[in-house]
Amino acid sequence: MVEALIIILFLISGTATGWMGVHLLPQELLDDANAQQVRLGLSAGGAVIGLVAGLVFRQLRQRLMNQVRTMPTDLLVSRAVGLILGLLVANLLLAPILLLPLAGASSLVKPLAAILSNVFFGVLGYNLAEVHGRTLLRLFNPTSTEALLVADGVLTPATAKILDTSVIIDGRIQGMIGCGLLEGKVIVAQTVINEMQQLADSNNLEKRGKGRRGLKLLNALRETYDKRLVINTTRYDGAGTDDRLLQLTEDTGGTLVTADFNLAQVARVKELKVMNLSELVIALRPEVQPGDELNLKIVREGKEEHQGVAYLEDGTMVVIENARAAIGQRRAVVITGALQNPSGRMVFGRLDKEAETTSTGKTSSGAKPPRKNRRNERPTSGSR
Repeated sequence: MVEALIIILFLISGTATGWMGVHLLPQELLDDANAQQVRLGLSAGGAVIGLVAGLVFRQLRQRLMNQVRTMPTDLLVSRAVGLILGLLVANLLLAPILLLPLAGASSLVKPLAAILSNVFFGVLGYNLAEVHGRTLLRLFNPTSTEALLVADGVLTPATAKILDTSVIIDGRIQGMIGCGLLEGKVIVAQTVINEMQQLADSNNLEKRGKGRRGLKLLNALRETYDKRLVINTTRYDGAGTDDRLLQLTEDTGGTLVTADFNLAQVARVKELKVMNLSELVIALRPEVQPGDELNLKIVREGKEEHQGVAYLEDGTMVVIENARAAIGQRRAVVITGALQNPSGRMVFGRLDKEAETTSTGKTSSGAKPPRKNRRNERPTSGSR
C-alpha cells in the first residue's frame, strides 16, 4: 500500500509540475503554438518523468530498508549524521543563489541548483560517514570492535528471533538461548501472549498446563535477559496467530523460531528466514555410521519375531536383528544401517557374535575342570 501511494504521489507531482510549468516558457513560444496543447504535452511528459522517478524511489526505499534492518545502530547513526551535515552544507551554500534576482527563463537555475546541490552534498556526506565514520566510532567507543567488523563484512549482524507459541511451550528455547545458539533480540508477539493466556484459562487440564508453562517460561526469560526480550505490540490483521507471525517476520526481517512443521514450510514458501526446532534437534544428534560397535541394553521386542529394540542416549530407536532372546540384557551391537525421515531417525543393527564368542571363550577357559565321581568308578580285573 505504501509503495503504491509513493508512485501515485510522484505521478501527481510530475503532472502538476508539467501543467503549471507552462508559465515558465517564453511568451514567443506560446504565441506561435496552442497554449492548451503545450500544457497537455508538458503534463504528459511530467507524468512520465514522475512515474519513472517514483519507480526509482521505490527501489531505493526497499534497498535502504533492507540495509537499515541489518545495519548496526551505531553505524546507522553515523551515516544519518553524515547525511544531515551534507544537506546542511548544501543549503548554506545555496542561500546566496536563492537570493539572486533572476527573472524569466533564468529563474529555472534556482530549483535546478537546489536539487543538484542537495543530492551532491547529501551523497557526499553519507559516503564520508561510511568511510571515516568508523574512525569516529573508535574515538567515542574504542571497545566497539564488533560494529567495525560488521562494517568491514567480516561478521554478519545477528537477526532478531521471533518465537512461536509451540516453541515457547516446548521449553527447550530457554536452554538454547542460555547456550548461545540463538543470538540477537528475542521478540515475542502480543498475539502469542494472548494465545497462551487463552490456553491458561482453558477448561482442558492439558491445555491449561501448556499455557501456564509458557507464561512461566516467558517470566523466567524476562528476569534472566531483561532488555534482550522484546514484546511486540503491533496489531496485524490475519486469520490467526500464524498469519500474524508471518507478517511480523516479514516486516522485521527476523528469523521465525518454531516447532510447527507446517508453519515452517509456509514461511519457506514466502521466502522468510525460519528455524525449525525439530530439524535443529535432528541436526545436532551424533552421527552413527555402519560398522560402529555400541553397547546397548535391549529393552523390548520389535515388530518381527526375532527383533529386539534398544535406544541411544538421544532417544533414537535401534532395531536389532536376532535379539528377542536378549531382552533385558546389555549386549554388544554392530550398526548395519540407518533410516532418516522428517519425523526422526531409525538405526538398524545386529548382535556382535565375535564379542559374544570371545566372552564365552574366556569364561570356558577360566573355569575349573569337573571333578571325577569316584562312586561310579569300577575296579579293573588287575587291580587286586
